[in-house]
Amino acid sequence: MEACIRIESLAFGGSGVGRLGGKVVFVAGAVPGDEVRIRPVREKKHFMEAEILEVLVPSPDRRVPPCPVFGQCGGCQWQSLPYARQVFWKERIFADFLLRQVGVESQVMGSLLAAPNEWAYRSRVQFKCYQSPAGFFMGFYRRGSHFVIDVDHCPIAAAAINQALGLFRDWLPQSPCPEAIPQVDLAVDDEGQVAAIVHCLAADPRPLAAYLAPRVGEQGLALYVQTGRKHTLTQVQGPGRLCIHPLDASPLRLGYPVGGFAQVNLAQNRRLVAELLQAVGSPTGLRVLDLFCGMGNFSLPLAAAGAAVVGVEDFAPAIVQAEDNSLANGLTARFLCRPARQALTQDLLRERFDLVVLDPPRSGAREVIPELLRMRPERIVYISCDPATLARDLKPLVHNGYQVRGARGIDLFPQTYHLESLTCLHAC
Repeated sequence: MEACIRIESLAFGGSGVGRLGGKVVFVAGAVPGDEVRIRPVREKKHFMEAEILEVLVPSPDRRVPPCPVFGQCGGCQWQSLPYARQVFWKERIFADFLLRQVGVESQVMGSLLAAPNEWAYRSRVQFKCYQSPAGFFMGFYRRGSHFVIDVDHCPIAAAAINQALGLFRDWLPQSPCPEAIPQVDLAVDDEGQVAAIVHCLAADPRPLAAYLAPRVGEQGLALYVQTGRKHTLTQVQGPGRLCIHPLDASPLRLGYPVGGFAQVNLAQNRRLVAELLQAVGSPTGLRVLDLFCGMGNFSLPLAAAGAAVVGVEDFAPAIVQAEDNSLANGLTARFLCRPARQALTQDLLRERFDLVVLDPPRSGAREVIPELLRMRPERIVYISCDPATLARDLKPLVHNGYQVRGARGIDLFPQTYHLESLTCLHAC
């Protein structure tokens, strides 16, 4: 059943939102103000999802996407929207989650912290590879499939990554086993070091490593080969870690292993850390618990500012790196390799903290909320990458004696619907 509708807004997830016969309709690729002809592809009781057949009247906000594969590649959703309008909608979407679902007062909602650069910001990109009779393809999966779209440049990737992409596009077709290479991960750090992880499914990856090593070495890149899951990652040459600078005008320098986690937008990560420190105020003497601490992105700037910090993370290599980072920067912090809930119910059961910092994965921090209510720290700062799980987790806190004193979205991911946020709660 085809129909024509007008797009009224945007949803978290990236789709345009309209209405048809009393139902909400989510339309991927649509922009507020568009009048579109659509075809439903999935229908539920209260909503439907649809695809665009034709843009009948384009929105005055619509722009020509700069990327030639936008709409095919599954990475970006909003390149057809000018960045100022992306910022407007992200701020509105985030506010809607907290105002409507949690009952947060509008006056505590801060404006979205927009990115200074909407392009060339990603410091880590996974490129999919496929050897076919037509040649070697290196790029991204087509949306909703495993078909590789060939790209020679990604506009949201850092310049150093695009340069390395060009090199591997030249090298890999002539390598000993191009048909056995499903993926290449490229990353660049705050000091310009580029690392490449080449995934190889060949029975013997050594010929590939021997072929790439001199070529990579001439370019000053770090090279790793991975033959399966993360534990098969093997260093071929180059540095064993990358480094970020979590604060501007600070000597603090944090290392993380190649293949490990750091925020993909390094410039915005510095602004996120600065927002946290500003929200905390004077950390000197505060006892701070940093849950889901990773390699110390928040723990160590807080420790450097004078807080007594305990960091908790269940990924052992990240804790090892956090301890190394603490030592390398002359800081004193305590780190525990535990699931967050286990740390709260066992290791830290009798300890008291003035401030708890939460930076959970996309799934949120539901399992630790009852323990936080038992501990009742005076303040909680919740850093989230998903407003839906953030709203879910805030409700029991707000209903049990905590008040949201400030909340702000932070755009680490221009051209996409994703956003980071920082929410501050105080015990009443």
